[in-house]
This record gives sequence, structure tokens and C-alpha cells, in this order.
Amino acid sequence: MQKFDRITGVAAPLNILNVDTDMIIPKQFLKTIKRSGLGKNLFDEMRYNRNGTEMPDFVLNRDPYRRAEIIVAGDNFGCGSSREHAPWALLDFGVRCIISTSFADIFFNNCFKNGILPIVVSADERDALMADASDDENPEMSVDLVTQTIRRPNGAKIAFEVDPFRRKCLLEGLDDIGLTLEKSEAIASFEEMRQKSQPWL
Repeated sequence: MQKFDRITGVAAPLNILNVDTDMIIPKQFLKTIKRSGLGKNLFDEMRYNRNGTEMPDFVLNRDPYRRAEIIVAGDNFGCGSSREHAPWALLDFGVRCIISTSFADIFFNNCFKNGILPIVVSADERDALMADASDDENPEMSVDLVTQTIRRPNGAKIAFEVDPFRRKCLLEGLDDIGLTLEKSEAIASFEEMRQKSQPWL
């Protein structure tokens, strides 16, 4: 998993309540088990007309938001079904951080397991960041997981908190497999001992 320590990039305003995982990546794109290639279908039904042309009013179809690495979102982001394809699609598009007042639990957990940082802020803080992101002349902000701060375009900082274990995993790029491999020597030692003591197994 790609490490996350700090990013500076374009923040896209997505001022929509209850963005569910079917909006993030519609069900017809769930046939793949690959984590790559889903970015082009992120928010598919909001980004494209039926004939495949872009909807010019959707934020990610406009510059500079086409290269957004951060999304400032409405309440309850990631609700709906538990599909892991949702963070896969966001990550493949280039999004590394989502800022909102609240997230659906399963989506929130899946973000950490895929190298995306979901940040919970207050409603007032989210509204200020939404206004910053809506200024397409200067929508760039910085997110620093080391210091747990968001730096706004005007230089002001907003502090946030992340569970220490999840913070460690993101900083070190450890998903569930990576965490297991950290104990590979202990696992190998146990297997060797078990083979000697219980060779019939």
C-alpha cells in the first residue's frame, strides 16, 4: 500500500449529502477484482451522459478539479453498500484524502486499508474548507498526517485527529497483508516448531 504522510494538491468541492457507494462507483463496474482502471468510472452517472460525453457542470469534469487529490464532501460520505471498489475508484482517479463531517463506518475503514485518509472535521471547518475548494483560482490545500493538520490556501491551519494505529498504518504503508508480513519471522518460527512437534498435521 502506498504510504501517506503529507500531500499538497487541488481540493474539489462536492457539496452533496449522503454520497453513497453506488454514486461513487455504480454496480455495473464491480465485475473486476483489480484495483486499477476504475478511476475513469468514478462518479460515472454524475460525470457522463448516456452517450458517454462529459457533463460539464460536474466538478471533476472542470479544471483544475480534474486533477483533484482531495475531496471536501457533504455529510455521511460513503454510505450504502460496503463495496471496496469505492475507495479503489477514488484512489485510481488520484484522490488520496476526503474531508467531511461524517463517514459511513465500512467505507471509512476501507479507506484506511487502501491508502486513503478520511478526515472528520466540524461543520464550520468543513464549510470553510468547502469555500476554499470552491475558489477555482486557488483551491490548493495541504494535508499533513505527521502533524495532523490541514493548511488552507490562506495559510490558516485546521487540526484533526486520527486513531494512532490507523495513523501508523498509513504513514508506513501497511495494509492487512503488510501488517501480517511484519510478523513473518514469528510465523515462520511457529511453523517450524509445529512441524517438529506435530509432524502428522
